Amino acid sequence: MSYGIPSAEPSAQVPVCPRHPDRPSYVRCQRCGRPACPDCQRAAAVGFQCVDCVNETKRTTPEVRSVYGGAAATGKPLATFGIIAACVAVYALQMLIPGDWVYKQFAYNNIFVAPQYGAFEPWRMVTSAFLHSPDSFLHILLNMYTLWIFGQALEPVLGRARFLAVYLISALGGSVGYLLLNPVLVPGQGLVGLVGASGAIFGLFGAMLLVQRQRGGDTRQLWVLIAINGVIGFLIPHIAWQAHLGGLITGGLCAAVLAYTPRGRRQGLLQALGLAAVVVLLVAVSWARVTL
Repeated sequence: MSYGIPSAEPSAQVPVCPRHPDRPSYVRCQRCGRPACPDCQRAAAVGFQCVDCVNETKRTTPEVRSVYGGAAATGKPLATFGIIAACVAVYALQMLIPGDWVYKQFAYNNIFVAPQYGAFEPWRMVTSAFLHSPDSFLHILLNMYTLWIFGQALEPVLGRARFLAVYLISALGGSVGYLLLNPVLVPGQGLVGLVGASGAIFGLFGAMLLVQRQRGGDTRQLWVLIAINGVIGFLIPHIAWQAHLGGLITGGLCAAVLAYTPRGRRQGLLQALGLAAVVVLLVAVSWARVTL
């Protein structure tokens, strides 16, 4: 008589993750039913789905677009946050680095785009919008507060990428307005740099005005706001009203491109070409101003 330990036959094969066959996986995807290890599980409305089903859903679900063709920006206005963070970071550098180094490297003056004076640094026409006067905390505070208010309203409507494009092109337009309405060089006057986000913010004013009008909204409060800020630019010294005007017009042009481009499969391409045309126009009039 022999005695031995009976062997137990498994009642069922141990389920394993298809992506990681060496891992037993007792949790199954709610959609396809396949096992999924912890690394391949994604939380769903009920239970979990595997990473393959989640990716397939993303590929087959149409992306939600805003009325102006941009990807619908839900949640916090990240582009607005990003611009504010960049301005605050540059302001901190202005305060921390001695000798006005940041100001001298990135502030704008008309002579910096005039090749005949031995300088051609056109990037300053945009970088100056991220600088603010280090002697006045109120300067950056008011600009960032206004940017926050208008960013919350415009970014979800336009989409993040389009909102950012309008802002940056308006910053360029503000510098172009300053260039067109001021002498390239004033004899005997030192170089006074143009800094501040107000030209780009006036671009958001122009964009909001155009969007409100195109959507049939009331624009009277916007007109009052623009008029008040415009008058302040004339009454308070050292405010570049020319940059405000240039930004306002540029922002309106950009918004017109986004708002009146026909909807369809090529809407994004046509909008990109339209915004590029605005940039080309700004570059052309700037080049004509400094060379003629």
